[in-house]
Amino acid sequence: MKAMTYSRYGSPDVVTLSEVGKPTPKPNEVLIRILATTVTSGDYRARSLDMPAGFGLIGRLVFGLTGPRQPILGTELAGIVESVGAEVMNFNPGDEVMAFTGGAYGSHAEYRTMPATGTIVHKPANLSFEEAASLSFGSMTALPFLRDKARIKAGDTVLVVGASGAVGTAAVQIARHFGADVTGVTSTANVELVAGLGARRVIDYTRTDFATTGETWDIILDTTATVPFARCAHALKPGGRLVAIQGSFAQTLGIGKPSKASGKKVIAGYVPATAEDLRYIARLASDGELKPVVDRTYRLEEAAAAHAYVDTGRKRGSVVLTVGAGEADFLSGRLVRVGRTRPLSAAA
Repeated sequence: MKAMTYSRYGSPDVVTLSEVGKPTPKPNEVLIRILATTVTSGDYRARSLDMPAGFGLIGRLVFGLTGPRQPILGTELAGIVESVGAEVMNFNPGDEVMAFTGGAYGSHAEYRTMPATGTIVHKPANLSFEEAASLSFGSMTALPFLRDKARIKAGDTVLVVGASGAVGTAAVQIARHFGADVTGVTSTANVELVAGLGARRVIDYTRTDFATTGETWDIILDTTATVPFARCAHALKPGGRLVAIQGSFAQTLGIGKPSKASGKKVIAGYVPATAEDLRYIARLASDGELKPVVDRTYRLEEAAAAHAYVDTGRKRGSVVLTVGAGEADFLSGRLVRVGRTRPLSAAA
């Protein structure tokens, strides 16, 4: 099968088209013919090994000391079940599915196996494969951080910093789902997009620094690693929480956290991906409460170009890779984009 692989860390050019063995499902697994996948900030980190200060050694331990341990990137996918193992009861050949592989990666390929009890669900019928593929990375991050760690509740005021990225667009919608009053922070070009996702107010950071407005919030969710506690302490209400999605090394260690007397918290760290959460996210999407945002689409073979675009830091929502001849035209016909589709004949 075709797959985009890399054998060394570096720029987008290290990602190249390869021929690799097609996987065979184990008794408890399904084999998925992938029709769409994405290039995320997680793929950027794994490919470049450009880690926040203090995480360099940890990054190499996770991804591979001298080179990538997993040569195929890609954390989310959508496709069709081609075959199932003898023990699988909840999926059948022909089922349309979406899945989140997370730190196991392996989705930038024509096929992938997944445990039938893992983070894989039936695709909502109202989503295209491209939309379904773009749903899980941001949502599987935003949901547990807001619901489980920050304990969001109806009536909370929530500020989402970086509201136009994959995590940010999901966070705005999920916070609204829980009954929060949401303010988004983004650039001028994305103000309308974020407002359309449900933010009551949108702050254009090129014109206004939220920290100087005098406003306060119950939850400040930072997807950009630009909001240390010292910067936003006065913008948190009593009992307020700073949720550092991309927490610094110091935040991960608990350095610089607020005093107990302040009643304020800094929430960082890791959130596990669960099948239950992916089912929850699929239900929200099926009900129209969570809408995927797709910026651009590329063919699988153009993955290096997609990586280069993600590296600019200017993507809105997700960047999708379509997989396989024929399906790309079908998928594109069902998708309403906020950006554009890269011409299939364009140079990488």
